[in-house]
Amino acid sequence: MRLDPTAGTLHGWFDPDLPPALTVDPGTTVTVGCLDSGWSTGPFDGGDLATRPRHPAWEPGTGHALTGPIAVRGARPGQVLAVRVDAVVAGAFGTTYCGLRDTPLNRRLGVLADPVVLRWTIEGDTAVDQHGHRVATRPFLGVMGLPPAEPGRHSTVPPRWHGGNLDCRELVAGSTLHLPVTVPDALLSVGDGHAAQGDGEVSGTAIESPVEATLTVDVLEDLHGLTLRTPVADTPAGWVAMGVAEDLDTATGHALDAVLDLMGALHGYGRSQALALASVLVDLRVTQVVNRTVGVHALLRSDRLVQR
Repeated sequence: MRLDPTAGTLHGWFDPDLPPALTVDPGTTVTVGCLDSGWSTGPFDGGDLATRPRHPAWEPGTGHALTGPIAVRGARPGQVLAVRVDAVVAGAFGTTYCGLRDTPLNRRLGVLADPVVLRWTIEGDTAVDQHGHRVATRPFLGVMGLPPAEPGRHSTVPPRWHGGNLDCRELVAGSTLHLPVTVPDALLSVGDGHAAQGDGEVSGTAIESPVEATLTVDVLEDLHGLTLRTPVADTPAGWVAMGVAEDLDTATGHALDAVLDLMGALHGYGRSQALALASVLVDLRVTQVVNRTVGVHALLRSDRLVQR
């Protein structure tokens, strides 16, 4: 089953009343075509962002180009949507830019006077820019999320407790992202392809690239007995618990709270024992600092995990 980015499937917001572009049963695999975050139809050569080539479905004032929504029959609030990432393939081009937007971070770092655009050519597992910089690709979807239950259009920019613009570089092929269901049939939207990104996404962009992602969606009553309050993922690197908030301290607290719950559910650890072990087994990483709401993820690394 396929869902391609067309005028009927693309949107730049979350909305619980947006009609689904596709309705599937739990356990269905869908291959989804996604544009880059800026709706680009080709490489951006620099200059004014407003002049880049964009898909005709783009509307002024919209956010990331999202494909969907995908309705999953029978999903209801309180359950968990499991999104298994079977494959992610980056397109032929990508863009990274810095200093083109007047943000507090860009002002602080002094980059507004010297904007830079890196234009990448992507071939397989390598991306090369116009200066000859060569990096390994590690593609993933920056946005996988469900709409808030509140009516109306909601921005794609901030990540939320039920997903969205998470920008977590661990969500590569082989991962399963678990999201708390907010609305009937879940209404999953995805997009914001990244061919590669560092933790933090500090310039505000990764290698922004179109991608084709193969996803298998399922519905769970809970996650190992837990009622989810934040996105949690089982990834090739280990379990990831995500915290999002207005500041990094609060986001860290949310991520730690979730990973301690997870350690208790998976291994039977008490709260204090889990926190003590987390000091040895868990890495705290800044997911991103550029999406109004910041993110921290706690990585319970599989190569360190011990059994009691």
